[in-house]
Amino acid sequence: MDPRKIKSRATFSPSCNSKKQKTDFSSQEALPKTGETGKSAVEYDFNKKRVRILSLGQDFEEKGVLYWMSRDQRVMDNWALLYGQHLALKHRLQFHVCFCLVPQFLDATIRHFGFMLKGLQEVEAECQALNIQFHLLKGEAPTVLPQFISQNAIGTVVTDFSPLRLPCSWVESVQKGLPEDVSFFQVDAHNIVPVWETSNQLERKIYITQDKLRGKLADFLSEFPPVVKHPFICSKPCSSINWDEVYMWLECDRSVPEVTWAKPGTSAGMRMLQDFIQNRLKMYAEKRNDPTVDATSNLSPWLHFGQVSPQRCILEVKQLSETYPQSVDKFINEAFIWRELAEHFCTYCPHYDSLEGAEEWARTTLEIHSQDRRPYIYSEGELESGKTHDHLWNVAQKQLVKDGKMHGFLRMYWGKKILEWTPNPEEALKIALHLNDKYELDGRDPNGYVGCMWAICGVHDKEFDERPIYGKIRSMVYESLKRKFNEAESVRYLAGLVITTSNATSGEE
Repeated sequence: MDPRKIKSRATFSPSCNSKKQKTDFSSQEALPKTGETGKSAVEYDFNKKRVRILSLGQDFEEKGVLYWMSRDQRVMDNWALLYGQHLALKHRLQFHVCFCLVPQFLDATIRHFGFMLKGLQEVEAECQALNIQFHLLKGEAPTVLPQFISQNAIGTVVTDFSPLRLPCSWVESVQKGLPEDVSFFQVDAHNIVPVWETSNQLERKIYITQDKLRGKLADFLSEFPPVVKHPFICSKPCSSINWDEVYMWLECDRSVPEVTWAKPGTSAGMRMLQDFIQNRLKMYAEKRNDPTVDATSNLSPWLHFGQVSPQRCILEVKQLSETYPQSVDKFINEAFIWRELAEHFCTYCPHYDSLEGAEEWARTTLEIHSQDRRPYIYSEGELESGKTHDHLWNVAQKQLVKDGKMHGFLRMYWGKKILEWTPNPEEALKIALHLNDKYELDGRDPNGYVGCMWAICGVHDKEFDERPIYGKIRSMVYESLKRKFNEAESVRYLAGLVITTSNATSGEE
């Protein structure tokens, strides 16, 4: 589905937007007014620009409302779910939430499915407490939703937004397969500024998109209303879910074990957010690029699965703007600007995971240098096992395999070295994406795709002085890392983390 062909249209009255101006992240001006907080979904003055109409049916006042949950797997702080409940409350209708589970999804392993399913169990429990019916449907949405809609007398469907090709194809197929009298709405519940509000086309000059995002932040960074206990009970109760059976039904790769350091679900994600704010935010500005210091947020798994809202993270972190202005500014730059730049790129560039998605200068320089002699050539198996001559790269890769995470600064170095140690750029990108998506808890994410494309293809970067293998792509060399942090200490620190995690996984003390 091409988002440029769909216009944003209103169903709510416009919100009281702040002045449209570039936001000083160190100020408190973008914080929501306290009067907006605490209103229920039916009372809240919702920003109409968060919603777009995919299809508009007939009068639905006697039929139920369904939120087809996909990317944003949480109850609270979820604009798509809030929109669905608003419609149901306004018209005094039953409200359902469903999730369509497929047995396989791209390179996702049991590490990813396990994290997701445990988070969905929390969603189920929250929905039950709120008198909201939660349904787990097995199969692709275009196959299973039509029957569900018919059996449950659904008149309106709301879904969330993903820029990736496969989820987009599901939305397009569902849209085509819905009865004419069923309305279909999409809400961008993953981004603070809805991607269709940021731009309607691919902007190669990233400062243009950055300026747009900064200028629109105050319009969209509002407090969430609460999801309320739904007063209109469904006539047919939802089927109970046997989660153990669901787990065994999956057909994914089970060779990659689940991690122990990150507990799935919104509650655990919010605890991680609070731990970051209390213990690590103060170091974020100066120490976030040092792998030997625990100064990052560690929030990416919960953000990827939509178990925690990025908007909630920004709202909470901004409360310390006066105490840690530089750290707050840096965090918002990473969690808002760069994250939503990746969303924009994947939305409007259909080749977000191939060399075709790179700019012409990058494709040209990579082609010119594709035959340059490589000082080392490693197979995918050697790279996956962390068996190179570079000790820092090896321990970073081993942490990725064991923990499903890699320090952000080392992820850049990791990708650059894959370009340097493989026969050609095409092979490098293929391997980087495969390893990222197989092991990273936040794999198959716009951030991951753009991160690999930045490292290998120069996406969201500029041209540099030409050098062997890289051409005009930015390079990163082992020696330069020593100027940024203690490389030897990083190797020891990361190696210790890998050993500790390995022992914890095997049950050793």
